[in-house]
Amino acid sequence: MPAACDSLVEDIEDIVSAQDPTPHDQLLARRSIVPHVRKRKKHKQDEETEDLHADSVIPGTQKIWVKTWGCSHNNSDGEYMAGQLAVYGYKITENSLEADLWLLNSCTVKNPAEDHFRNSIKKAQEQNKKVVVAGCVPQAQPRMDYIKGLSIIGVQQIDRVVEVVEETIKGHSVRLLGQKKDKGKRLGGARLDLPKIRKNPLIEIISINTGCLNACTYCKTKHARGDLASYSVAELVDRAIHSFQEGVCEIWLTSEDTGAYGRDIGTDLPTLLWKLVQVIPEGAMLRLGMTNPPYILEHLEEMAKILLHPRVYSFLHVPVQTGSDTVLMDMKREYCIADFKRVADFLKEHSAVFFSSDNYPIHFWISLHHVLRVPGITIATDIICGFPGETEADFQETVKLVQEYKFPSLFINQFYPRPGTPAAKMEQVPAQMKKQRTRVLSQLFQSYTPYDHKIGERQHVLITEESFDGQYYVAHNKFYEQVLVPKQLELMGKMIEVDIYEAGKHFMKGKPAQNGKIHTPSIVKPLLKGEVSGMTEEIKTLNENGTALPAHYSSEKPFSASLLPWNLKGPRVKIVSVSLAVLAVITAVTMAIFR
Repeated sequence: MPAACDSLVEDIEDIVSAQDPTPHDQLLARRSIVPHVRKRKKHKQDEETEDLHADSVIPGTQKIWVKTWGCSHNNSDGEYMAGQLAVYGYKITENSLEADLWLLNSCTVKNPAEDHFRNSIKKAQEQNKKVVVAGCVPQAQPRMDYIKGLSIIGVQQIDRVVEVVEETIKGHSVRLLGQKKDKGKRLGGARLDLPKIRKNPLIEIISINTGCLNACTYCKTKHARGDLASYSVAELVDRAIHSFQEGVCEIWLTSEDTGAYGRDIGTDLPTLLWKLVQVIPEGAMLRLGMTNPPYILEHLEEMAKILLHPRVYSFLHVPVQTGSDTVLMDMKREYCIADFKRVADFLKEHSAVFFSSDNYPIHFWISLHHVLRVPGITIATDIICGFPGETEADFQETVKLVQEYKFPSLFINQFYPRPGTPAAKMEQVPAQMKKQRTRVLSQLFQSYTPYDHKIGERQHVLITEESFDGQYYVAHNKFYEQVLVPKQLELMGKMIEVDIYEAGKHFMKGKPAQNGKIHTPSIVKPLLKGEVSGMTEEIKTLNENGTALPAHYSSEKPFSASLLPWNLKGPRVKIVSVSLAVLAVITAVTMAIFR
């Protein structure tokens, strides 16, 4: 048979030429060879096993640290999120180091608040903590670099916090930033009957609406909270009644602008307040939140009557921001200084008052002939120093305003340009000048003492808190002025009579009056600190039937977070049937192991 090539190889050695590597070279080359393992083709069963392993983390058994910055509205949101997580079985801890996940509820009003928020995210990541972010910062700017890849809960999605936390613990990233709507109309937010853990069991914070009707050039909160959306009067009254049934003795009404309440649903703030005072127990108190001048102007007469009511603090927070009409125009505040003065002067002026105490042993009803005023009312306000374009003459107008009214409660803020706002694009006042004006105004505020003339008075005060230094209990009188009283455990949550013996810049000190009356406003014993409130009948029924989760949750979870009662009507992060199928597989594997 003919050969397949022209030359024949007589011996195997003839194959090796002078250019070929020697045996020594071949040995050295072999040492650098990295063997490759041939990949085995995955079967469907193998893939299911891997998925099962990835989903083997059991949510509801972890510890969570909740941190909130900002206003009382934000604090209320934080309380609601903590409550829902606790009902599901998570342990809410005050120790950030022992927590498995940090829930960071942010504020976007000023740069320092956002800086603290950003630094907390970095700290959590350095400690290998799971992170969920909430509040106004991610809602307004969800594409910020430092929150990329993190789970986000929008300000109107707090009723789905359990789902977001559950997925985050499993290693997923979830972002819920949508708006609550009913038949196309934007709602005030999540339901008010959600479980919550009150920071102070004696104080209930109720957000009556979200958003506002203004478009202030410096405000970033508008980007997060949006336009005005109010809760119904019935919802708010129900929430107040439920709170009193849990031992609450003080209610704070809050929103971005309480004065605008109801304009989107055909009602108004006085209508709500008159309904609320009808359900406030004797001795309990209601505090009204911040309102801008344009909307309170329309209801001055009615607001004066309400602020005189024995169960409503004679206190109003009306932010003026500056004493210059020119700066107000640049801020687009929609009022002038004369409007602000009209509100303050109307409420502060005295006139003839007639008292009748037939129905109230502690307080009194007040009736007037025609023009109503609120003698002694506390007007709190805010000032921004160094707004873009503010001249020295503009600033001096602000100084004159503070000198004229000597506000007992004054919040002084150096202007910070917030990204995405019109004011950030305006010509800025030099930083040193902003600091100098802030310092001048602060010195003016510290130069007067608003409470010296009250030494020797006997006042009724409601005790609700402990002072930061732990030395006193903190109470408030009818004008929401802070009164420090001795720490006597039996006085907490009580309305008592005190004799004022000392006054400072921000407080008075009082001692319980001899033979003074002590009144308990709470109609039931208050919840313990950290105890979950707002347990609806729906949730209680499920707990009794063994369907819902008990307060101390076991690892044998009967249902997914998306099946929680407050989530049944909403869209879900994952399909319920898939969740139940995975749980079934886990149960089957566990039973097989322990047979």
